[in-house]
Amino acid sequence: MVKVGVSNKEESPVMDNSDYSGSQLVHHFRSVLGAVKTGDRGNYDELVGYLHLKRNLSPDEVAILVTTLKALSGAVSYIDSDHHESLLFAVSGMSLWNYGTEVMDALLELITSLAATNGKYIDWCLEMLVKHFVPPRYIYDSLDNENGINRKNKVLSRVHAALKEIADLVPLAPLRLCPIVVQNMPSVFSYDREIVLYVENMLKLESGAIGETVGSTVLPALVDRLLELDVEIGWNGILQEDTRGIFDMELEDIIKFAEEDENSDSMPQSELLNRKYLQGNNKVVEKLDNLIVLALLHLESCQSSGRLAEVFDILLHSFQKTVLNAYKSKFTQFVMFYACALDPEGCGVKFAMVLADMFGSDVNPPITRMSAVAYLASYLSRAKFLSAALVTTIIQSLVDQCYAYCKLRDSGMNPRAHQVFYSGCQAIMYILCFRMRSLMDVPRLKLQLLNMPMEAIWKHKLCPLKVCLPTVVVEFLRQAKAAKLFMVSESFVFNDMLESDLSKAFGGMDRLDMFFPFDPCLLKKSESYIRPHFVRWSKVRTTYDDDDDNVSEVSESGSEVTDDDFVDTNTKDMIDDDMMVTVEDLDFNPDLNKMSITPKNSLKHLRMPARIRPSTSPESL
Repeated sequence: MVKVGVSNKEESPVMDNSDYSGSQLVHHFRSVLGAVKTGDRGNYDELVGYLHLKRNLSPDEVAILVTTLKALSGAVSYIDSDHHESLLFAVSGMSLWNYGTEVMDALLELITSLAATNGKYIDWCLEMLVKHFVPPRYIYDSLDNENGINRKNKVLSRVHAALKEIADLVPLAPLRLCPIVVQNMPSVFSYDREIVLYVENMLKLESGAIGETVGSTVLPALVDRLLELDVEIGWNGILQEDTRGIFDMELEDIIKFAEEDENSDSMPQSELLNRKYLQGNNKVVEKLDNLIVLALLHLESCQSSGRLAEVFDILLHSFQKTVLNAYKSKFTQFVMFYACALDPEGCGVKFAMVLADMFGSDVNPPITRMSAVAYLASYLSRAKFLSAALVTTIIQSLVDQCYAYCKLRDSGMNPRAHQVFYSGCQAIMYILCFRMRSLMDVPRLKLQLLNMPMEAIWKHKLCPLKVCLPTVVVEFLRQAKAAKLFMVSESFVFNDMLESDLSKAFGGMDRLDMFFPFDPCLLKKSESYIRPHFVRWSKVRTTYDDDDDNVSEVSESGSEVTDDDFVDTNTKDMIDDDMMVTVEDLDFNPDLNKMSITPKNSLKHLRMPARIRPSTSPESL
C-alpha cells in the first residue's frame, strides 16, 4: 500500500498494516486518541481524515477505511466526546448507502461497539442507524432497478440487525429508540419516496424482534402522520354534500373520466369526479394513498403472523385519542376499517362495541359521543363483513337509549340542547337505510325490529324526524313505509331539501349531522383493498325495490333461513354487477354515497340490484 507520513515522522500502521496485528492497531489507536488530551493531534487529525473518504473508493482506500473502522471498534472505550468531537462528526457523516458490504460491516461494528461500551452514546448510535432508513436523494431513482433494490436490501437488513444487536446488549435501548424514530420521521411536506421508505422501515421495526416495545409508539406516530396528511387535503373544488353541479354535467364529461378508470363502471358519478379531482390536483393525495397502502399491507402481515389483535388494540387506542374527533379526516379511518375486515369476529365486533359504549357513556363529552355514533352508523352501514345479528343488537341498544331519553323529557324539540339524542336517532335511521331490507328478510331479526319502540321515539315531542338530516329521514321513512315497520305519516315531505336549519343546529360547528366517515374512499390504491369489504349504496337492497325473482324465506332443504344463509345471499347480491334492472321516473333519488339529493328529472334511469327477495309483511309472522 501507499505509505503516508504522519506528524511525528512515525509510519502510520493504518497505511501499511502488513507488519501489524489487529491488537497492535487497536493499541496504536488508543494511543492516538489518548494523545489528544495532551494536545498532540497529529495522528488523530490524520485518522479523522481517513473517515472523510466518501464514494468511488479505490481498493486501497477501501482497505484503509475498513482497517481504520475495525481498529476504532476496539478502542471505543477511549473515545470521549469532549476531546474527539471531530471524530464523532466524521463517523456521523458516513452513510452505509455509499459503500460496499466490507465498509458497511466495519462501520456497523463500530456503532454497535460504541453503543454497548458507553451508555453516553446510545442515543447517538441509535440515531445514526435510524437515519439510514432513507438513502441519500441521489440514490432515489436507482431504487427502481435491480442494483438499487439489492443495495437497499443489503443496507436495511444490516441496519435492522444492528438495532436488534444493540437491543440485546443494552436492554433499555428499545425504549430510547422509540422517540428517536418518531422525531426523525419525515414531515408531511417531504418527498413522497422519502416518507414511504421511512414508514416501510418503521413497520419493519414494529414487526421485528423489538416490535413489542416500539409498536406502541411507532404505530400511533404513523396514524398521526396519516391524519396530518389527511387534513392537508383541501376540499376546494371537490363536490361537497351541498353541491348540485354534478348532476348538471354533460354525459360526455362523465364518459371521458370513466374511460380512464377501470373501476368507473360501478362508481357513482360524484365519486368518480371527486377521485379525478384528487388525483389531478393534490400532490399530498398520492403520498397519503401510498402510506395507507403500506399500513394495510402491514395489517395483512400481522394477521398472517397472529399479531393482528395486538396491533389492533394499539390502533384502536390511537383512533380514540386522535382520529375520532378529527372531523376533517377523510381517509385515515379506513386503516381501522381494513383491520376489522381482516378479523370480523374479533376486531370487527370490538370496534363496533367500543363505539357503541363511547356513545352510551355520559362521562364522554357530547362532541365525542356524537362523533362516536356517527362512526358507528357509518361503519355498520358500510361494513359488508358484519353479521346481521350484530347490527340488530346495536340498533336495539341505540333505540333503547333514545327511548329512555324520551321518557325523561317532556319538552319540545331543541336541536342544541338535545344534540346527542338527535345524533343517536339519525344513526338509527342511517343504519336502517342500508340494512332494513336485509334485516327484515331474517324472520327472527324482523321480529326484533318490529318490537323496538321506534315509533314512540319518532312521535315524541322532541321531533327527531324534523331535526335530523332530511336526506336520511326521507329515505328511512320511505323504506319503513314499504316494510310496514310502523305507520308513516304523509306529512314528512321535504321537497328535495338537502338539509334543514334544524339539522345544522344539532350538527354544530363541525356539522356532525353530515358526518359520514366511511363514505366511499376516493384514494385509488387504498380503495382497491377496501372495495371487497365495502357496501355501496347502489348495491343495497331496499324495502321498496321490486323483485324479479320470487325468492322464498326457506333454504333449499326446506328449513328456515339462518343468519349465515342470509349473509351469503346478501353478499352475492351486493357484488353481482351483471344482474341489474332499470327504475324510471323516480322523483326522489337519494345518493347516500355522498349524502346528496338528485334534483327531479336530472337522472332518468337508476340502476338497482335485480335479485332481491321480497319483504315479509308483519302479518306473516
